[in-house]
Amino acid sequence: MPNSIIKKYPSKGKLFYVIGASGVGKDSLLHYARQRLANESLVFAHRYITRPVELKGENHIQLTKEEFNNRLQRGCFKFNWHSHELDYGIGVEVDRWLMQGSNVVINGSRGYLNTAVALHPGLVPVLIQVDSNLLHERLIKRGRETLEQIEKRIQRAQAFVGLTSPNMQIIENNSELSVAGEQLVSLLRNQAVKIL
Repeated sequence: MPNSIIKKYPSKGKLFYVIGASGVGKDSLLHYARQRLANESLVFAHRYITRPVELKGENHIQLTKEEFNNRLQRGCFKFNWHSHELDYGIGVEVDRWLMQGSNVVINGSRGYLNTAVALHPGLVPVLIQVDSNLLHERLIKRGRETLEQIEKRIQRAQAFVGLTSPNMQIIENNSELSVAGEQLVSLLRNQAVKIL
């Protein structure tokens, strides 16, 4: 019953859907942008994930599989997907923020992009990319996955090479975090709906 209770609301704000392969630095870039844009009309949505919270990882709300399914059945998610043996959800509170004129940034999924665009046609996809050798190095360094899981993530990254979508913005994260971080900050500032 995923997304069966979705209601479409008029949106005054803009929805940014940040995507990229595991290890491209999405969490670090989102953290960087959140700090730099703390006093602006942007809300960084948290995700609901069936994964324990980590000190170094993404700031998310941990749910058990049962809790996740309960919320899914009750229509609590605007977006939801399954990836790498985990369930991910973005809460319907995002619609309220958009209705009130906030611009919202979501940490999304490449595999769910087409569904997200269908449910929210005005969203702006922001694809974070990195050189494949650097991706392998970063996945090993972060120490979250086994070598077998790393290989699966790299294969999945290659499967999405050439991903396109209307209005897609691309940020290369091959050097210092601040370089790509400032690109993301500029993109969000320049494309955000200005509230008078």
